[in-house]
Amino acid sequence: MQTGAITRASVLRAIAEHDELGREAFVERYHFGKARSYVLVHEGREYDSKAIVGVAHKWDQGRALAPGEFSGGKDHAAAWLKRLGFQVRAVQNPDWVRDEIILACDLVLTNGWKGLDAKDSRVIELSALLQLLPLHADADRNETFRNPNGVARKTSDIATRHPGYQGKPTKGGALDVEVLNEFLARPSEMAEVARLIRQGISSGELQTLDQSDDELDDDFSAPEGRLLLRRHRARERSKRLRKKKIDSVLRSGGTLACEACGFDFEDVYGERGLGYVECHHVVPLHEVGEAQTKLSDLALICANCHRMIHRRAPWPTPAELRAAVVDRRAARRCSPIELTQQRSNAVEVHTALGGNG
Repeated sequence: MQTGAITRASVLRAIAEHDELGREAFVERYHFGKARSYVLVHEGREYDSKAIVGVAHKWDQGRALAPGEFSGGKDHAAAWLKRLGFQVRAVQNPDWVRDEIILACDLVLTNGWKGLDAKDSRVIELSALLQLLPLHADADRNETFRNPNGVARKTSDIATRHPGYQGKPTKGGALDVEVLNEFLARPSEMAEVARLIRQGISSGELQTLDQSDDELDDDFSAPEGRLLLRRHRARERSKRLRKKKIDSVLRSGGTLACEACGFDFEDVYGERGLGYVECHHVVPLHEVGEAQTKLSDLALICANCHRMIHRRAPWPTPAELRAAVVDRRAARRCSPIELTQQRSNAVEVHTALGGNG
């Protein structure tokens, strides 16, 4: 199924055929099962999204698509329908992500590591806050998304995984245990993370950030969650702050060599690399509130070292990464010229692949 293979008109014809035959007969005729991920909502009625798209293909391309011909998995049909202007709604709510579990775990902590009831005012308040978090698209939420009942269940999942709980734990998940263990190991820091998330949502700061998570993949790890990491990345990418930091270093007689490994873009690339270096915000996520970023909070580093810092938590400081680089150089007994060449090749590959983190 290629781009443009179906049209809005063909979807409407499939909907009309569905209404004429009835749901059971329609899905049986075309060998589709009941929608398990997304439904199409049209004029107040719900339709199995995958079946509708498959049959719409018949009107444009001469044959209906079989259930196994959707190359994009469960989201493929939903994506096509949304592009054509149709409303799509999730059948099930999305899994809880780290930021949400941090807030729920903080609530359980303040309740003496005991679960809370759905009628508790604190649960109702958290439910309203979770519905504001810019972490899940509207199409991925159904009418029960993070309602008080769901929030109360999550507090029980967390409470029953606490080491001091004597009964049988509820279902929960691995991420619940991860976040719980982080609270047990770093209670004050994680409580501050929860406070910063609540503060950022209340002020609107975290909701106005770029919500694209294209770069927040497995190579960007932060126990504090995506929202504070987005803010961290936004501050690092501030062109104004980066220019001020570079100007400050140059005025003091310094160079734009990476503070971790010493790589200098101008030395390797000549004029093309003149004035280029990346900024890293060195203050830990749990310590950065709404205060204005200072130049001393920023370090100038190369693209590769920047990626290595963000790759796995806890993040090393540029000084710690520099020590690791020095140790590695000594261990390999590599000459500075050889090491510079290796890093030059690595940066060329990273740049060619479109990396900028």
